[in-house]
Amino acid sequence: MITPGFGKVAGCPKRALSAIEPRNVKRSEQSVAYDGIQLQLRELKDRDRLRSLRERAGVDFTSNDYLGLAESEELRSAAADAVTRGVPVGAGGSRLLRGNHAEHEALEAEAAACFGAEAALYFGAGYTANVAIFSTLPQRDDMVFHDELVHASVHEGMRHGRAERQSIPHNDTEALETRLRQWRKAGGRGRPWIAVESVYSMDGDSPNLADLIAVADRHDATLVIDEAHATGVKGPDGRGLAAAFEGRDNVITLHTCGKALGTSGGFVLGPKVIRDFLINRARPFIFATAPSPLIAAVTRAALRIARTRPERRERLASLVAYADREGIAGPLRTDLLAVAYPPHHRRRRSQGRGAGRQLAATRLRCAGDPAADGA
Repeated sequence: MITPGFGKVAGCPKRALSAIEPRNVKRSEQSVAYDGIQLQLRELKDRDRLRSLRERAGVDFTSNDYLGLAESEELRSAAADAVTRGVPVGAGGSRLLRGNHAEHEALEAEAAACFGAEAALYFGAGYTANVAIFSTLPQRDDMVFHDELVHASVHEGMRHGRAERQSIPHNDTEALETRLRQWRKAGGRGRPWIAVESVYSMDGDSPNLADLIAVADRHDATLVIDEAHATGVKGPDGRGLAAAFEGRDNVITLHTCGKALGTSGGFVLGPKVIRDFLINRARPFIFATAPSPLIAAVTRAALRIARTRPERRERLASLVAYADREGIAGPLRTDLLAVAYPPHHRRRRSQGRGAGRQLAATRLRCAGDPAADGA
């Protein structure tokens, strides 16, 4: 039991920490038990790949808060209003038990209307949503054809799924169609699933979605488009690059809330039958505590702001132009590349790192540069 009054992380007295240390465990035995893990950590350190957590500091050149909504007064006000209305912070359980809240339902209805889909299902994270899609929807005789640069969450979902999978060279529609034909010729009799991103986070480039739709139509395939880095930023009213194709019965999209929308979570949008199947079969949905109703309420406000406040996208575009003009993005090393980062500056994924104009511009104004403020 932790002694009352010693709950702070920073500067926590030793006597409080000792209260939570494991008892009756010999350090030598514990060390032996984790030898394999310690070895892997040492190997990561030797390769200069060992990660650690650190507090925020300095100017933000690396977050995904493209529109500056995460710390905005608008979302603070939306949160305060929701609390005043009695919206709870926690859901209290799975949505299939008692965790389903009116704010979840309202958010899903507004998201479906905003993006033009028949139905939406809200998850606590975009990663979880992708895992749910690819571990649940493709069936045993199906085949998932995925771009070689799709997100780790897609790979995790496929790893837990029933269908086999094939990697396709990046943004190569011809190679995709060739593989589809070969699979059918070899006896493939299930449904093909095509997994792509509308904006690839590492390279910042985009596929030709119209061509992919045509391939999906010709081969009776379902196209799954991850719009994580386009939501709120690209397309009409920030609805993403797949906006023209939302509502089709062979298109499923993922829109995350933790980037340009400034909150957390993610939507799976598509036909109602897809939503119903995920509710009944997706383990990441069934066995997870529902997302915070309070965050759902704030995300509703974020959707409205992103749709009706084009000046935020215009501001981002001006900062992107400034970062490009001043060469700010070039030397910056981050884990992500910009949306629409120009190909002649792009560093390939094989080099392990990238730099991004959009990421550089996300909070450029925080540096206090008058040229940036006036861009």
